[in-house]
Amino acid sequence: MSSIRILSDRVVNQIAAGEVIERPAAVVKELVENSLDAGATRIEVEYRSGGRAYIRVEDNGSGMIRDEALLSLERHATSKIAETADLDRLATFGFRGEALPSIASVARFELQTLGAGETAGTEILINGGKFVHVRDCGRPAGTRIVVSQLFNSVPARRKFLKSDPTESAHIIHCVRLYALSCPQAAFTLIEDGRVVFRSPECRTTAERVAEIFGRQIADAMLPVEAADAGLELRGLISRPGVGRATRHEMITYVNRRPVDSRTLSYALIESYHELLPKGRYPLAFLFLELDPAAVDVNVHPAKREVRFRNESQVRAFVIRAVLERLRELGAAARPVAPATGGDAFRPAAPAVFAAAAAQPESRMAAPFPAYRAPPAMPPPAVPAPGVLPAALDAAGGEAPRVNTGWRYVGLAHGVYALFETEAGVVLLDRRAAHERIWYERLRGEFAAARVSTQRLLLPVPVELDAITTALLLERLEFLQGNGFEIVEFGRNFFRVEGVPSWMDPSDAEPFLRDLLGALREGRLSGKNLDLARDELARLAALRAVRLPGCAGGTEMDSLVSQLFSCRQPLTNPAGAPTFVELSHSELTRRFQK
Repeated sequence: MSSIRILSDRVVNQIAAGEVIERPAAVVKELVENSLDAGATRIEVEYRSGGRAYIRVEDNGSGMIRDEALLSLERHATSKIAETADLDRLATFGFRGEALPSIASVARFELQTLGAGETAGTEILINGGKFVHVRDCGRPAGTRIVVSQLFNSVPARRKFLKSDPTESAHIIHCVRLYALSCPQAAFTLIEDGRVVFRSPECRTTAERVAEIFGRQIADAMLPVEAADAGLELRGLISRPGVGRATRHEMITYVNRRPVDSRTLSYALIESYHELLPKGRYPLAFLFLELDPAAVDVNVHPAKREVRFRNESQVRAFVIRAVLERLRELGAAARPVAPATGGDAFRPAAPAVFAAAAAQPESRMAAPFPAYRAPPAMPPPAVPAPGVLPAALDAAGGEAPRVNTGWRYVGLAHGVYALFETEAGVVLLDRRAAHERIWYERLRGEFAAARVSTQRLLLPVPVELDAITTALLLERLEFLQGNGFEIVEFGRNFFRVEGVPSWMDPSDAEPFLRDLLGALREGRLSGKNLDLARDELARLAALRAVRLPGCAGGTEMDSLVSQLFSCRQPLTNPAGAPTFVELSHSELTRRFQK
């Protein structure tokens, strides 16, 4: 049996680095936070090879004298707190004193700094946790830190890093978050010698969003500002009807710190409950300010998670503030009982909001007709809503008409078709049936690689964030092989020049954003093309909306025939039933006969 021993400081720091420094973006995060805590008004971040080869963060903050610089590299050395009670008054980003020694233990670490009143700066060089030298240097006021050869001393960690474009995207996203958090500071970001963005000091959050996230996103937002009982909320929220397929663009801050908060996220989702279709999420850049004693930031090593003392109060306040802002667009509100106490409001879906919620971003029509190679010009037309083409069998010809013995009676709520059968009655969900037919048709086209493309007369511009851009570039060949023509047109900017022939051109941008949301969630893996095509067909089918308000017996019989020509007619692609059947015996029991 091996004997128990105390680990050396170097090994302890390398183990701690596993919790604090998980990827190059985490290094950038910690160094930028230190710069902001030092009062910097100008921060420059440069990196190469996705951050694994070189990271430089330079600022004009207060700097450090030599003794402070040396002490900052000791574990748990910090100027932010002195005792546990200070956590209740925390007004800085950092406070644990773990970041610098952790980084220095797994990389080549060079620090140059000049403190107030000093005539010469201090340079410290550490390589893999071992001191190389400490000496004077000349430099302006502030601090410059260079981190190179990241994880060279722990190769096992290095092999878990992603590709350079992916790691680069995380760094860009990280710097954007802090640039948005502190608009009074000027930020410059340089990748491989090229300036990604240079944002001067901005007066408002909206200006900074336009600078670094793009004018396209900024123009789709509404300012919000509210205060009540020690809570303050400000920022930008999306207009009714503008949503995304994932939550990645719901960005929240607590006391200027970017956080992942379930409380804030679910408050936003609840606020848009009747304003967005199911499965869509709003865009938001929200800043919550409250007493530091009312929030615990010491929950996670990366400080991305927080815990509120009064979750229900925060949730209700955010819901109320967002809905009051949305109400100014013409929405009336009615009070509802919140899930966890406090007052909240839910819109009663009046005119402007009802229209936004009732008409999702997609306008895909009913299933398309039998496949025919489209002419070069003009592009093939999208079928009109309600047109029910003949079903196709696996060989591409017309399938025999299916005789179910169902007799069409009428429509309920424009969605459910009622049929009389020998055994009882059937309620058919028209939307679910259309989704199943679309899904199997598209899956067949994708698998057979016979997806035709219609070129757009006016290309659709799409501006993305850095992470989504990296993912799109990695899957661009796959998308272009399935009917899309997407061209890179600048940094994080693309043009959709062609879409599959079954798609309405007006669906190009929202459908592409849905695809990219699936990419971020790992549902469109490049390792298995069959699964990727299956997910692509599923996403396309789920956008088959805007059914006609009325339909005759002929259309309904055709829909049923197509449905039962599918391989899996009982459910839609999401697994929900396409119809339910009530037998005579069930009806008799329900009516107590």
